[in-house]
Amino acid sequence: MTGIGVLPVWAVEPAGMIAATSTTLCFVPQLVRVWRRKSAGDISLAMFLLFSFGVFCWLVYGLAIGSLPVVAANALTLALSLAILALKVRYDGRDRREKAGAAGELARRI
Repeated sequence: MTGIGVLPVWAVEPAGMIAATSTTLCFVPQLVRVWRRKSAGDISLAMFLLFSFGVFCWLVYGLAIGSLPVVAANALTLALSLAILALKVRYDGRDRREKAGAAGELARRI
């Protein structure tokens, strides 16, 4: 008997866990990069907001159907995504304040 015609039934859950792990862990390098550079200017706020909302919906769905791979992957992905969003808001705000301060200093010198 096969699960989806490609994998045996016993391999479906492990395949889901492997897929969930790899797609979740792909956010770790981005989070580390933002943290080390102290900059998130090249990250789209709209994309990460929409993505985080979608992941939240997947988490709710996983809880509703009782699927461990869906719940675990989306809980961790949401945490990583929200961490990146928090750093983006923090660093973008700092960058705006620094630019405003530099512009004000330049205006005073002129």
